[in-house]
Amino acid sequence: MIAHAQAKFLRISPTKVRQVIDLIRGKDVSQANAILALTPKRSKEFLIKILNSAVANAKVKGVGSNQLYISKAICNVGPQWKRFKAAAFGRAAPIRKRTSHIRIELDIKKT
Repeated sequence: MIAHAQAKFLRISPTKVRQVIDLIRGKDVSQANAILALTPKRSKEFLIKILNSAVANAKVKGVGSNQLYISKAICNVGPQWKRFKAAAFGRAAPIRKRTSHIRIELDIKKT
């Protein structure tokens, strides 16, 4: 691992983030940016920010972005916000607002 970046407590469901993470895992940074730019999912905005942060962290260490690929990309479950909505006959139905912890690690391509 050359560089990494992470974001915690993001207000989006982890299952929705994992769908997009699976598209970019193992790809070059430029290829991953192209895939994210054309993906019609809300989680792409979070992933673009985290990926750009990881690339900036690698540049501080003196590694160019054309040498990097995504070696590890994971999305873990964060805490849930528990809310209730009114249901029939005076009952309450639970609502779970899920959060995510995303981590992206970059490494140098082996050619």
